[in-house]
Amino acid sequence: MMEIDLPDVVAEVKAAFERYEKALVSNDVAALDALFHDDPRTIRYGGAENLYGYAEIKSFRAARSPAGLARSLSKTVISTYGRDFAVASTLFHRSSTPGKIGRQMQTWARFPEGWRVVAAHVSAIDERT
Repeated sequence: MMEIDLPDVVAEVKAAFERYEKALVSNDVAALDALFHDDPRTIRYGGAENLYGYAEIKSFRAARSPAGLARSLSKTVISTYGRDFAVASTLFHRSSTPGKIGRQMQTWARFPEGWRVVAAHVSAIDERT
């Protein structure tokens, strides 16, 4: 039987998620690259781009402007399935996009080198008042 949300695994994924968030808002491209699984099957659907494979994701990160990356998170949920698979979901707000709420989902998998994102989706919708 699969064990869901083992506390020690949730803590590990939460720490990896927090490293990702810190790297994102500080534009630490090397750390962001390291947190994605280096594989042609890794996918990131962004706000305005569809990236297939680690090479496309890495190129996107290298070219992205470091301006306006600050954001606040809410309703973050980390769910783990067994010891090697997890999903992190969060909402985010940026002052640069008033009236919008961002949504981010990441699928994380444990590899010998640690937890890595294997799929991600980022989008924004109108915030309902």
